[in-house]
Amino acid sequence: MKTLHVFAVAFVCVAICVANFSIIQAASDDEDKAIADSLAAMLRAGRTVVSRNQDRINNPDIGDKGLDGKTVMEQALKIYQENTKTDPLLIDPSSRHGRLLRAQMDAIAEVMDSNQKTINQPGVGFKAFIPATFGRLVNEAFAKRVGSEAEMKITAPLDLVRNRKARPDDWETEVIRDKLLTASWPKGQLFATVATSRGRPAFRVAVPVLPLLPWRPEGAD
Repeated sequence: MKTLHVFAVAFVCVAICVANFSIIQAASDDEDKAIADSLAAMLRAGRTVVSRNQDRINNPDIGDKGLDGKTVMEQALKIYQENTKTDPLLIDPSSRHGRLLRAQMDAIAEVMDSNQKTINQPGVGFKAFIPATFGRLVNEAFAKRVGSEAEMKITAPLDLVRNRKARPDDWETEVIRDKLLTASWPKGQLFATVATSRGRPAFRVAVPVLPLLPWRPEGAD
């Protein structure tokens, strides 16, 4: 079984590391690129829902915001489908792609359901439930579900990251600086290469994403 490490890289990109398989296989594995891109798209879809609802979340005059796990996932699925032209519910749930994507969907729903008290707290304005916080919590819940098979991380250029856990490693720093932030890099194009991740040979993918508004650097929570 190959190990897939997924790194969602801040508002800048999503970096994905696929480890524990041969370098030759990693370099040619389009399936893992597709899985990485899919997981990145789902995380971004969830963050988009949270971003679009910031005014509602932070409205002290509204109690129940109507943003439970089921509701947010319904909105995220629509955004995912619009952006990828693929219905995630049609992906074979017994496949590696399907298992990991459903684990991420479950993680999104879990985070929203477990934070209802914060989101729905009346009389309080800013709840600090921003896309960066949401993304970090989703990644943690995702990791608990998939163990060593997959891992997600949100990061950004070092000067934008305050959360120590979200700081980019050397590979992420180099890819962000020399690839994804350059004017010549095609909008939305992923970057993939064989590199080391946590001391193991890995297939790593970075997928550029746009910043979400209201914007705060990832790792700022």
